[in-house]
Amino acid sequence: MVQQEQDVRLDTVYGGWARYQKMLKEMIAPLSDEQLATPVSSDEWTIGKVAQHIIGNRVWWFHLWMGQGSADLAPIMQWDPGDSEETPTLNAAALVEGLDSTWEMVADALASWTPADLAEVFPAPSALSEREQEFFGSNSRQWIIWHVFEHEIHHGGEISLVLGNMGLPGIYGGF
Repeated sequence: MVQQEQDVRLDTVYGGWARYQKMLKEMIAPLSDEQLATPVSSDEWTIGKVAQHIIGNRVWWFHLWMGQGSADLAPIMQWDPGDSEETPTLNAAALVEGLDSTWEMVADALASWTPADLAEVFPAPSALSEREQEFFGSNSRQWIIWHVFEHEIHHGGEISLVLGNMGLPGIYGGF
């Protein structure tokens, strides 16, 4: 029997993301503070800061833009080193906890939405500066979900490459 589109949840459509989340955690969890402090290039963020950026980005798009998750997650947006405020330096356990708590928000949201929900459009949040509102404009749920996922793939690949150059397992473990 063919499942009706309105019965399909987005956690089924984006099922690979849960696996990627697990791989991110497995890649980050064993890292020492020294390894997390390794730059991803000579003039860029460290491995830890890139991981923080992934985590903060989830909250920025899912919570700030689409209203998902608990208000308790809002401070995690400040973990993003792209933010103008001072960002904390976190150890691997805190990063894994951040990945878990933000993943719960993402997974719950995907489990509650269907393909019909992808068309909803969200205006730039009023909390953004006028310049940011103009830059980001309005975005559909479909674009936001895709953007957050591809963003994680991009930055997870950066971390994986640096770890591989250090002789450490990357996103695909020891392969």
